[in-house]
Amino acid sequence: MSEFAVGDDDFLLDGRPVRLLSGALHYFRVHEAQWGHRLAMLRAMGLNCVETYVPWNLHEPRPGVYADAEALGRFLDAARAAGLWAIVRPGPYICAEWENGGLPHWLEGRARTSDAVYLGQVERWFGRLLPQIVARQIDRGGPVVMVQVENEYGSYGSDAGYLRWLAELLRAAGVTVPLFTSDGPEDHMLTGGSVPGVLATVNFGSQARGAFDTLRRHRPSGPLMCMEFWCGWFDHWGAGHVVRDPGDAAGALREILECGASVNLYMAHGGTSFAGWAGANRGGGDLHDGVLEPDVTSYDYDAPIDEFGHPTEKFWRFREVLAAYADGPLPGLPPLPPQFAGRAEVEFTRWAPAADVLAALGGPVVTSPVPPTFEELDVDRGLVRYEVTVPGPRQPYPFVARGLRDLAVVYVDGERAGVLTEADERLKEPVAGHARVELWVESLGRVNYGPRTGEAKGITGGLLHERQFLHGVRARGLRLDALEDVTGVPFGRFDGQRAPGLYRGTCTVRGAGDAVVELPGWTRGFVWINGFNLGRYWSAGPQRSLYVPGPVLREGVNDVWVLELEEASAAPYVRSR
Repeated sequence: MSEFAVGDDDFLLDGRPVRLLSGALHYFRVHEAQWGHRLAMLRAMGLNCVETYVPWNLHEPRPGVYADAEALGRFLDAARAAGLWAIVRPGPYICAEWENGGLPHWLEGRARTSDAVYLGQVERWFGRLLPQIVARQIDRGGPVVMVQVENEYGSYGSDAGYLRWLAELLRAAGVTVPLFTSDGPEDHMLTGGSVPGVLATVNFGSQARGAFDTLRRHRPSGPLMCMEFWCGWFDHWGAGHVVRDPGDAAGALREILECGASVNLYMAHGGTSFAGWAGANRGGGDLHDGVLEPDVTSYDYDAPIDEFGHPTEKFWRFREVLAAYADGPLPGLPPLPPQFAGRAEVEFTRWAPAADVLAALGGPVVTSPVPPTFEELDVDRGLVRYEVTVPGPRQPYPFVARGLRDLAVVYVDGERAGVLTEADERLKEPVAGHARVELWVESLGRVNYGPRTGEAKGITGGLLHERQFLHGVRARGLRLDALEDVTGVPFGRFDGQRAPGLYRGTCTVRGAGDAVVELPGWTRGFVWINGFNLGRYWSAGPQRSLYVPGPVLREGVNDVWVLELEEASAAPYVRSR
């Protein structure tokens, strides 16, 4: 057993100064069968520690209903087997470009404050989660050396009592390793996000000396650490692909280490936001009050270890810098995972229109005077069909979906009438009555950062014809996880359909391994292979293909289904990288 502690200037392992050379790797963005390889890649880059968040909403999709809630413990065991220490950031809020910043859609009370209802829900969840961490602390023979209190709270709020309560909850649960906070290197963030008696760390991508000078004004002693060194960045749908020059990133890393600081590379390996768990941001500068910017499925992050687990030029540059701070020679690279070589076309045989899929797998029909939100319909990831009648006879007037979040595909009397967005809530052509209007609204990811985290999804301001509200709205939700089993869907024969719906078929693979799936000419939707949800595709780009982990593919025949929400085209295919 060992003791890890915070000294006046250094981290101490059994009284000996040590430097944490850590890398972020989210267990929930990597197929479990590939954890060992990715952790070995961290070691080969020169790291001695791995850091991970914990997404509450992934593990508690409904209150008191848990999904693979023991995954963190298995990951920490894998980290120990790989010879790495571990830093755990349990939230409850994590940001991470993850749906709703990791907070469940069903939360009641005022999140991230001292609201008693919210605190009760956190206490229940932590009662399930924290024993996995406590049992794997370094003073019990495990890898865990530090645990975070909340996450970048100074970018959000100033409820000091809430942070103290969280720190006390962690201690009461048996967390004995050092606690820490992490915030931007700005005065208001450090004052809002730090806790007396708890180590404060800072997050940044460059100008290390200035960032640590700011931290020292707030904390004159204690180890320096950049808890998030942003060595890359993430992408949004409809925007460009973001990269960072490897030489520039390596220079910034060198500066951090020359300051005598510890570091956590964010991300060392980004992975993939499978199953529609990617979050969203808001534009608009510091207030983050502008247009929705949904995050793409890939979380490659331009990290030194790419989405496939392969080393990049940035990996080799970082390895060169980190080698100077290692205790001995760095280990060699582990063998690359098996790679699929070739191309396998998907042959569709069955198809079901979107309305039939909704009828088979959707929730109950709810009739309400105003459109219910996704939250009221218990839809976390997925879509909602809203239906409303425009009474008649009446002349054509503008039709508006006020307070629309994300986007809606609209049909009038069964005919497609257009696509509405937050920025364009009015149909181009007026609607006359009597008419039946359907709006299929998909959540493109809940906001994961800023003051609009936790905002409702769906149509939040009503449906209007001219200036008149339309009432008697019928709504039905379809949760994305309902499509993990499609045996109840009444499929018909596939005859080359291009319409919205669920497409089902197979592809035959020889030499299974890591691959990508391409959907040329398809618009927007999700892909499953052998029941594993690869995530969202969207012709808006910049992402053009979806990563298929090798363990998902089977040698021979593989089941494939695709939920297309607008318009389909040529047959998808699986190909080599």
